[in-house]
Amino acid sequence: MLPFNKPYVTGRELSNIAQAHANGHLSGDGPFTRYCHEWLATRTRASRALLTHSCTAALEMSALLLDLEPGDEVIMPSFTFVSTANAFVLRGAIPVFVDIREDTLNIDERLIEAAITPRTRAICVVHYAGVACEMDAILAVARRHGLHVVEDAAQAIFSTYRGRPLGTIGDIGCLSFHETKNIISGEGGALLLRDPRFAERAEILREKGTDRSRFFRGQVDKYTWVDVGSSYLPGEITAAFLAAQVDEGERITEMRKAIWNRYHAWAAAHEQAGRLRRPVVPAHCDHNAHMYYLLLPTHARRTAFIDGMKALGIGTVFHYIPLHSSPAGLKFGRANGDLPITDAASESLVRMPLWVGLGEFLERVLAAADAVLERLPVAVTS
Repeated sequence: MLPFNKPYVTGRELSNIAQAHANGHLSGDGPFTRYCHEWLATRTRASRALLTHSCTAALEMSALLLDLEPGDEVIMPSFTFVSTANAFVLRGAIPVFVDIREDTLNIDERLIEAAITPRTRAICVVHYAGVACEMDAILAVARRHGLHVVEDAAQAIFSTYRGRPLGTIGDIGCLSFHETKNIISGEGGALLLRDPRFAERAEILREKGTDRSRFFRGQVDKYTWVDVGSSYLPGEITAAFLAAQVDEGERITEMRKAIWNRYHAWAAAHEQAGRLRRPVVPAHCDHNAHMYYLLLPTHARRTAFIDGMKALGIGTVFHYIPLHSSPAGLKFGRANGDLPITDAASESLVRMPLWVGLGEFLERVLAAADAVLERLPVAVTS
């Protein structure tokens, strides 16, 4: 079976881990962690970057930094992973779900303002498939209403919007280094801060609510409990693995883009024939080839495609189940109106295999997809 995802290693990960052991520092915030912090801050132009043990942890830190209280509301898409909502629900906040754009599958910026109430405190955007949301319009809405903007940029390392790195356009950004992402550490994430006023408190929240980081810098003679917080930092082994990946990040992205571009060229004929719809990347967005997806005309065709590919030894998968209609979404959040595009995307989207090393097998994948698609009934489009 050709898998949907296969984690890529550069070849330096294990030697880095051995070096971390030789350094005698395996807990958090050792030399490899500092290296990754500096690399992230330089590459993204964030005022501060902090590694976390997951993107979920970074999102939870963002909720703490915003001082959300029970009953506060955060506007977000429903077409996202559960962590986007959970991070705010844990603080007692209410996710308010709005629909997505039909082209990019990102939050529809035109629907945000109508979802704002006196309890709204923030907008959390999700850059789906590493393609940017319409950040200028979203920031304009946030400024008019005095709201913070959090970027769930889990899928968006190396992606930009009008030349600006994603995760550093809003107030707070959150990255993922999960094994399915472009650069990986198995599990892992990062918090990116544009506003330096958040930096000192973010350090405290990340270190169990203590000023331990200030102590190690010699700024205080002892450290103590000064705020709420949790253990959000990763161990040095995770950072050592990640350090090998970030050094190769540009090359990894280019290899993924080559695969993405081949998929996109191949899918054009099937799109013209009405069998599917390809991803849309606006001209002002530079994506990172995180994912190549197809939108099939119906749920039944999507299911038949996945089953047909599996029978030919190719792993393809669907994606998010909408949060607004899930049991926890109904309990903890609310939808602002109907979300028909979210529902349709959830029913029809299929993700193709995309990982470094797939290139030698890619023509096999495309031949299998051709065979399956040509057996499916052609959609009637209007």
